[in-house]
Amino acid sequence: MSFIHVSKDGEIATVILSRGKVNALNEPMVEELTKALEDLAIDNEVKSIIFTGSGKFFSFGFDVPEFLRYSKSDFISYLEKFTNLYTNIFQFPKPVIAALNGHTIAGGCMLATACDFRLMVTGKAKISLNEITFGSAVLAGSVEMLRYCVGSRNAQSILYNGAMYSAEEAFQLGLVDQVSSENVLTEDAKKVAQELAQKDSLAFRGIKHLLRKPAAEQMIKREKHAIFEFVDIWYSEQTWQNLKAIKIY
Repeated sequence: MSFIHVSKDGEIATVILSRGKVNALNEPMVEELTKALEDLAIDNEVKSIIFTGSGKFFSFGFDVPEFLRYSKSDFISYLEKFTNLYTNIFQFPKPVIAALNGHTIAGGCMLATACDFRLMVTGKAKISLNEITFGSAVLAGSVEMLRYCVGSRNAQSILYNGAMYSAEEAFQLGLVDQVSSENVLTEDAKKVAQELAQKDSLAFRGIKHLLRKPAAEQMIKREKHAIFEFVDIWYSEQTWQNLKAIKIY
């Protein structure tokens, strides 16, 4: 089954997360998304990418019930794939615009912060790195990307509080760059994608590399240790009990 749908309209490709009602991330989905982005990176016709979700969720984050069946070694392997994915998005050579069509939670928020530009729909949708509320740590790369987006003080507030932010609240924090109503989100995302697609591709790639290289180097340097620390906390007694209470369907 395919969990990622890719379409093209001229120079713009749209990548849609489509897995159940909440687009929860599992290993096959991460692998499929990784492959789709690898293909788009070398597609000379594609100049810009819109990254969005189906339904009322961009992504719930990890499919927690599924990962509770994983051994520690298998979970570490998955986390390596997931962190490699968001690191690649963060350094992707073409513009990546996140059109956050609904709830954008935990691992879903990490993927969003990896993008160049984030638009979020108004209304009931929330965005959050809420791991602390159920006793989980975060990952080194997610901290660096968040700090890159919102600065150190706001990153600390977002991670310590684990709060669920509306689009308007997220905009004030710098977590999203634009707020759009549901009926114009796609159109607004296309406008941003088209504007960035018109930039000289080599110049864009070079400037993006210079802007993001310091954060990317820290992500790569610190990630392995952070994954092991994440797993130790994930499998701790209290966090494990909290995770078992999470229902996503």
